[in-house]
Amino acid sequence: MTKDQKNEVIELLKGKFSQYNNFYITDTESLSVDSVNKLRGQCFDKHVEMRVAKNTLIKKALESLDSEKYNGVYESLHKVTALLFSENPKEPAMIISSFRKTNNGEKPSLKAAFINGDVYVGDDKLLALTRIKSKNELIGEVIGLLQSPAKRVIAALLQNAEKKIQPVAELATADSVITSAVDGPALSDTPAAE
Repeated sequence: MTKDQKNEVIELLKGKFSQYNNFYITDTESLSVDSVNKLRGQCFDKHVEMRVAKNTLIKKALESLDSEKYNGVYESLHKVTALLFSENPKEPAMIISSFRKTNNGEKPSLKAAFINGDVYVGDDKLLALTRIKSKNELIGEVIGLLQSPAKRVIAALLQNAEKKIQPVAELATADSVITSAVDGPALSDTPAAE
C-alpha cells in the first residue's frame, strides 16, 4: 500500500468517525470469506456500515481527530479489525449476537465499542450493549411516563364527574315526575258533555 493510498484510507476513516457517534471494533480473524460476506450482508440490511482496515491506519485516523477522546480504544487495535459504524448504538451488538447464534461460533468477537463518548472494552460487554436503548426507545418511555399520571388524573376526574352527573340526572327525572303528578291532567276550559 502506497503512502497516498494510506492517506486516502485515513481520510475515509476520519470521515466515518466524524459522521457516527457509535462504532464497534471487532475481531474477525478466524472467519472465512463466506462468513465475512454474510456478516456484511446482515450489516447492510440493518443500516450498519462495516469497514476492514489496518490497525495503524485506524489509530492514526482517531488520533488526528481527537487523541484524548478515543484514548480507551487504542489498546483494542490488534489482530484483524473490522469496524461497524451505526447511528443506533444497539444495532451492531444485536448483529454480532445473532451472527454468533446462527453460526454457533465465538466470532466476531467484540474488542471495544465507542458509544456516544463512552468506551466499552472486551467481549464480555456485548450482552450489556444489546440491552442499550435507542434514542427513540428512551423518548417513548419518557413520554409514556409523562402521560401515565396525566391519564390517571383525567380518568379520575371523568369518573368523579360521572358520579356527580348521575345524581343530577336522577334528580331531573324525579323532578319531572313530581311536576307532572302535582300539576295533574290538564284541565280544559270547556265543560265536559253530559
